Amino acid sequence: MYALITGASSGIGYDIAKVLADKGYDLIVVARRKERLEKLKEEIKDHNVIVYPCDVSKKENCFKLYEDLKDYDINVFINNAGFGDLSSFVDAKLDKLISMIDTNITAATILYKLFLSDFYKKNKGYILNVASAASYTIGPLMATYYASKSYLYKLTIATNEELRRDKINVHVSVLCPGPVKTEFNDVANCSFAIKQQESSYVAKVAIKKLFRHKLIIIPSKMLIIGKFLTRFVSEKMLAKIGYKIQKKKK
Repeated sequence: MYALITGASSGIGYDIAKVLADKGYDLIVVARRKERLEKLKEEIKDHNVIVYPCDVSKKENCFKLYEDLKDYDINVFINNAGFGDLSSFVDAKLDKLISMIDTNITAATILYKLFLSDFYKKNKGYILNVASAASYTIGPLMATYYASKSYLYKLTIATNEELRRDKINVHVSVLCPGPVKTEFNDVANCSFAIKQQESSYVAKVAIKKLFRHKLIIIPSKMLIIGKFLTRFVSEKMLAKIGYKIQKKKK
């Protein structure tokens, strides 16, 4: 039985692969950097690890990935590939914003749709969409990233209800971590002013709660409280707070 993980070359995806291997899964690991995937394969010696280099920001690659892998016995799909960028919307490079949308939204949607449809037919499986705590608030200076994660967050909750109504035994979850020690900071050109969680910890919590059928996974009590408090703050005020938080990341 296989687990498929995109964005597996570093950070949360890398550590989720290790957690799933410890639980007995063979792995199919996907990312652009083949050498990093090969390193992961070397670290996981007791299980079959298939390395699949792929740039999912190109949608044709997403369809090819599915066609190449659809006949494997995949029971877990970790939809993790994504990145951010710290910049005002006006100053941001348009090609980077488009690439972010292609990765965080288009690729995530294509792969979620294709593998969820297969799981639906089999009436089994687990899917984890990796969003962010950014998904339930507003983030000036990272506007496109926040919006893209909000999309994935709401998509997961909506499709979960569809599955529940159809009485399908497929379990979908959305992971909403806060700042995590990963390469995200380097890619996004930012640094966090608050303490960051270890990606290994977030990975363990994510898989534990995925298998317990938790829909929204927030691996921090402070973030859970923060999400609750957003109910009592206007969107305009959330934007003001978000701007101050993002400004400190530069």
